Amino acid sequence: MDQRFTEIIHLIKQSRVNAIRAINAELINLYWKIGEHVSTKIKKSEWGDSVVTKLAKYIQQNEPGLRGFSDKNIWRMKQFYETYKDFPKLSTLLREISWSHNLAIFSRSKTIEEREFYLNLAKHENYSFRELDRQISASLFERTMLGNSKLSTELRETNQDLTNTFKDSYVFEFLNLSEPFSENELQSGLVRQMKKFILELGRDFIFIGEEYKLQVGNSDFFIDMLFYHRGLQCLVAFELKTDKFKPDHLGQLNFYLEALDRDIKKPNENPSIGVLLCKDKDSEVVEYALSRSLSPTKVSDYKTQLPDKKILQQKLHELFYNKTDEK
Repeated sequence: MDQRFTEIIHLIKQSRVNAIRAINAELINLYWKIGEHVSTKIKKSEWGDSVVTKLAKYIQQNEPGLRGFSDKNIWRMKQFYETYKDFPKLSTLLREISWSHNLAIFSRSKTIEEREFYLNLAKHENYSFRELDRQISASLFERTMLGNSKLSTELRETNQDLTNTFKDSYVFEFLNLSEPFSENELQSGLVRQMKKFILELGRDFIFIGEEYKLQVGNSDFFIDMLFYHRGLQCLVAFELKTDKFKPDHLGQLNFYLEALDRDIKKPNENPSIGVLLCKDKDSEVVEYALSRSLSPTKVSDYKTQLPDKKILQQKLHELFYNKTDEK
């Protein structure tokens, strides 16, 4: 392409993006106003439930070219308005994602905190509808909140903002692994499905390599998977285990982090972080093992099928009330 004209092309493309965003924002605003109108009429007993069906038929008869105004969709607009009307701080977020994304979030989330989480996620990660739907099905909110509460002492004391970066449990259902499987099969599967693995980790992770070689003295060592996190500005080493967590697993990972910081980390980067992915873990054993660890380490488990959302919600509920009782 002629370099003299690239700026014009950029302006055209940016204008198209801005136009799409403006149209989307106006569409969401329209649905909000319709939802508000219907909600107010019903609340004041001016309309009965049957009026919505009559309204949908009226629109279809008088404006047959209009789409998306069935009685079912109008009820959704009412629900949309009633879900968020008391939370004005979310108003901008709602208008920055599509109606289908909004539908998935407000209809499938249980709390306003969960809805705000997915609204921010859909905006900042630019998720497609399918990607967002998968993350909700995989209980990303619950897993992330549980992960925020279970960082090692060293990670909690760091100046870096690690909120929502690491999860307590990861879901690799996209690998379609048959039990039993080896650590090599798990690693190979994750590399083959790297796009989906990055989606599960978070898009700020950049893959550097598998079996990343470290040379210490006259010996060679290999990190299962090495990433760089753009937001945290640090290397992140992942070690994979196909068995239950054992305290001695940490020794190997801590050694890798020391080698990364001494020999690989650049002067402008933050200390490296380690994530130990185990097939299973006893949370109390993990807490004891990490309590005196001087390395910024996170122990997470992984599932090869979608988790039970109700169980994760119960865990989150218990965690919230335990913290309340401590206060």
